[in-house]
Order: sequence, then structure tokens, then C-alpha cells
Amino acid sequence: MYRILLIILASGLFANCKSSHDTLKITVKNNLDFNRAEVVSVPYNKLYPLLKKYPAKSIRVKQKNDGTIVPLQWIDNNRDGIADDELLFLADVKGKNTGKYIISIDSITPLAVTANQTYCRFVPERADDFAWENDRVAFRVYGQKGQQEARAGVPGSTLSSGIDIWLKRVAYPVINKWYAGHATSQGYYHKDNGEGYDPYHVGASRGTGGIGVWVNDSLMVSDNFSGYRIIATGPLRTVFELDYYPWSDYVVHETKRVSLDVGSNFSKYELSLTVDIPVPNFAIGISLHDNKGEVKLETGKGWFRYWEAIDDSFVGEGIVIDPATISDAVTNIIEVADQSNLLVLAKPTKYLTYYAGFVWQKSGQVTTVSDWDAMLQKQSQIIANPLEVVVEE
Repeated sequence: MYRILLIILASGLFANCKSSHDTLKITVKNNLDFNRAEVVSVPYNKLYPLLKKYPAKSIRVKQKNDGTIVPLQWIDNNRDGIADDELLFLADVKGKNTGKYIISIDSITPLAVTANQTYCRFVPERADDFAWENDRVAFRVYGQKGQQEARAGVPGSTLSSGIDIWLKRVAYPVINKWYAGHATSQGYYHKDNGEGYDPYHVGASRGTGGIGVWVNDSLMVSDNFSGYRIIATGPLRTVFELDYYPWSDYVVHETKRVSLDVGSNFSKYELSLTVDIPVPNFAIGISLHDNKGEVKLETGKGWFRYWEAIDDSFVGEGIVIDPATISDAVTNIIEVADQSNLLVLAKPTKYLTYYAGFVWQKSGQVTTVSDWDAMLQKQSQIIANPLEVVVEE
């Protein structure tokens, strides 16, 4: 009887133990000479050995050296209602070094929580804006109702496919609070109550990162977005898509996928573009407003910036793009309101990727224009040298 009891107990122990194959080793290599804390991705096929046996909610990512749980987020790319298509986690790797992580099964240890987060949403209570943010920056664009109201002369409405920026100096989310304030007090978010505000004027300009087609010294642009889809929003990354009705003489069909990672000043734009008539270029713009700021074009390095005074502080806007996709860059300064733009001309393509973002001096992230230039230079290096993620069983 004693021997039988031992066998039963041993069987139970082994049944509750997970095999040595229930972990995956991850190495994240940083080839640049500065430290990088970035969101990295592991696709479903690399995680299949675990996901075929365990639910995604039981997976944890730990630093190999001390077992610290790191923040993660699942993405439902195919929108089937199951968030297990792509695993994101926050990697922190020193310059010219390699970070080592373990993906394991652990349904008991709580997930790591980051105080900062990303967020996006459709905003029907303010016509039909779409807004997104992280711990450093916030943006918005405008929909069809806003366009209709603008054409009808409704005050405060906007006819524009330009990208608006909201200046933040707090790490926590502000979108919902600022829109709620605006609902009870018109113009609430145009005043700085200590968290930041929206003094940025878009009008018919490109704002920070809107696109067009530049031909015969004239810019053709789309109307406001016509539809949206939210792919993800969470602690590490927010992702959504915007559709536009066909626009310009070239009949451009545009879908814009936008993503924003925690800790970044730059939204990533991935555009799907088809045309009925061959197009000369796609122009990515930054509004020059009253043309009193400072422009810098680093075409060979793939970054471009504007540094301007807004109220009693300075704001730097920027575009970063693979230099191989650029055909030219121009500064178009004219007297017509909202029509002066810095324009980066990309070669005609079906798929265009670029980054656009900004920094506000009062956020404490920069002090001078040189600081902003350094951030843009780093972003161009990051694009050219992504963190290398290797998965091993």
C-alpha cells in the first residue's frame, strides 16, 4: 500500500510540473552605442510551441538575470477577438549590448504594470475627432462630420487631413479629461491648466505629418478621414487605421495605419496607397505656420524639423523616414494662410512608412533646439538599426 501511495503521489507531482520545453529564450541585441528602452515584438509563429498548450494570458516575460517580470501586451492583428497574434514586451538594452529574456508559463505571478500607457479612441462628442496619446505626446485628426460642419460654417469645426498635436507635460492620459472639460467649457483644452494644452493650429496645413501630392508648386490633399478601426490600445502600444475617400487628380486611395509606443515622441505611419493615375510623389508635411520658425533638412540622414515659438515656449516638430525613399525635400513658403509647409517628397510607392512627432519645451524633455535635433538623429538611427529579437526553444 505504501509503495502504491508513493507512485500515486509521484504521478500527481509530475502531472503538475511543466516540462523544460515550456519556456522560450529571447535575446534582444542593440547594435547602437546608446541605451534603448523600446517595445519589441514576437510573432505568433515563434510562440506556437507555448500557445498550442497554454492560453496567452498565462505567458510571462522575465529578465533572465534576475527573473524580473517585464510589461507585455498582446495584439489581435486579425481582429478575431482573441489577442494572441503578436506579443509585445518592453526591452531595456544598453548600448552595444544584448538583453536576455525568458518567456515562460506562469499564471500565478501578476502581470507587470506600467504606470504609463498608450490610448486611442473615436470622439463623437466633439464632432468626430480621432485622438491618440502616450506618456509623452498626443495627436488628433478630424472626421466627416467635422468636415460637413466646417463647410456649413459651424464655428470650431475643421476641414483638414492634417495632424493636430496636443502639448502634454504629464505622463498620465489626458484625452478623456480634456474632451470632458471641453464639453462643459468650450475651449477647455486650449488653456494650460498645468497638464498642457492645444495651442497648435492645423487649418488646411499638413500639421505634423499629414500627406499630399506636390505638383507644379501646388499641394493636393485629401479631405477628412472617412472611417476608422481600432486594432489595439494598451500599456505599450496603440494601433488604429484611418480610411480616406479617393483624393486628388490622381485618385489616390489611402489607408493609414498609425501606431504609437509608450516612451516615444513619434507616431509611426504605415500607408497603403493605390492610384488610378501615376503619381509624381507623396509629400509628407509640417506646417510652418507664420514662417517665423527654424527649418532644418537632413535629407541624407532622413530627418527634418521645424522649431517654432508657440505662446511663451518652443515646440519642435519632425519627420523621420528611410533616406532611400526620399526624392527631395522643399520648404514651401507662401502668403496664403495655412499653406506654408516643410515637405518631404517620397518616391511613388504602394506602401509608405514614416515617423512624425514633436517635443514641447515645457514638457521638460528638451531645453534647446539642439536637444530636439539629437532626438531626431537618434530616431533615424533606431529606424535604420531596429533591435534584433531572436527566439530559441
